[in-house]
Amino acid sequence: MSARTTTPWPLVALFTAGYLAPYLLPTTVGRLSAGLPLSATEAGSIGSALLLSSATAGFLLASRVDRFGPRGLARGGLLLAAAGYGTAALTTTVPLVVLGAIVGGLGSGTITSVAATGIAGQRDPHRTTTLGLLGVSALAGALYLTIPHLGPGHGQPLAAIAVTALLVLPVTRRLPGAGAPEAPHHTPAARTLRTPATPLPHRRAGLVLAAAMLCWSLAQNSLWGVSGRIGLQQAGLTEVTVGAVFAVALGAGLLGVIGAGALGQRLGRALPIGAGTALIAGCIALSAAATDLTSFATGEIAWNTVYPVVLSYVIGLAASLDRRGRWAVLVGSASSLGTACGPLAGSLLSARVGYPAMGVFLALGLLLITGPMTAVALRTRRAAPLPQEHPIVEIPLDAVPAPRTAYDTAGPRQATAGAAAGPGPASR
Repeated sequence: MSARTTTPWPLVALFTAGYLAPYLLPTTVGRLSAGLPLSATEAGSIGSALLLSSATAGFLLASRVDRFGPRGLARGGLLLAAAGYGTAALTTTVPLVVLGAIVGGLGSGTITSVAATGIAGQRDPHRTTTLGLLGVSALAGALYLTIPHLGPGHGQPLAAIAVTALLVLPVTRRLPGAGAPEAPHHTPAARTLRTPATPLPHRRAGLVLAAAMLCWSLAQNSLWGVSGRIGLQQAGLTEVTVGAVFAVALGAGLLGVIGAGALGQRLGRALPIGAGTALIAGCIALSAAATDLTSFATGEIAWNTVYPVVLSYVIGLAASLDRRGRWAVLVGSASSLGTACGPLAGSLLSARVGYPAMGVFLALGLLLITGPMTAVALRTRRAAPLPQEHPIVEIPLDAVPAPRTAYDTAGPRQATAGAAAGPGPASR
């Protein structure tokens, strides 16, 4: 009889708070450029610095979450995010904005590291990932509808991330501390056999997936970082209209994530990752070439419908490579590194060759990495543990030490002594 599966809501909340900054990247970069004395490239560089800081935190904490304890790290990350993004939102001094973005990025990276490690230890990592994507997509969609009505300025999206971090802080009480069991189904009588010095399994597959995810995220966020400018400048839309398109697109992403959660592992991971990445390539080319509301909305909505579906399967694939969550954190950090380079790469590419040519270039890059990502999913589907697989457990045995005479030489004297002792346990 299987144990009842409970929803790890603290991990879902941490996932939402950690991923909110990348989801709000277009409006954050656009408002930095419009509200401060910064060029589009300089604003994109601040967005890249934020995400690079997040990726750095992930790389540093990949194998250290258990050592420091999820509860303490999550609280520290949430406080860093609140302080950093809050400072950047409340000041117009550019150096302080940059510093606040970097500190906030460190907080976001710490939060996502804790969430990724915890999700990898779940019986069904894909289900938890889809719930997290639902949470961040819904919240980001609501913010895209709300922020344009809060007035101009660079601070609104940054303040929203800071407030979200503070709101998530109370749920950390339900996370384990340092040295506590990692998964909710672990008990003192049944502990998964995990040792801190265990080497990374599936090294080749993990490295290929991490490198591919760096490029995958770079392509996605090169467009995402300039999507707001494409809508405003190339398609001739207003900020309110662009925000509405983004909100609808993220709403479509919710439907995609719900579909991925319902589908589960029925199609495996290779088909959703391979075919989904190819579809994303076409959506990016369409969105980058948009010149009116119809083409812009079609490209953005289709793209955001498929993107979280593929991402959920990639995160699940990374989690399946190592049940301790190290590959999940490392692949997620590689993705954050690609995300960090995205705004700057998108700004430079679009400035040199224009938005349509940039879209074609990014689409071709995505098609090139489709093969390696699909190959990893195919090669590891048998080696990776299934989400429902039961952990290996230790069964403690209270052994009673035998008396010294039990190991003496056999003979009439020992037999007589044993009979004299009578039945029952030996005295200690």
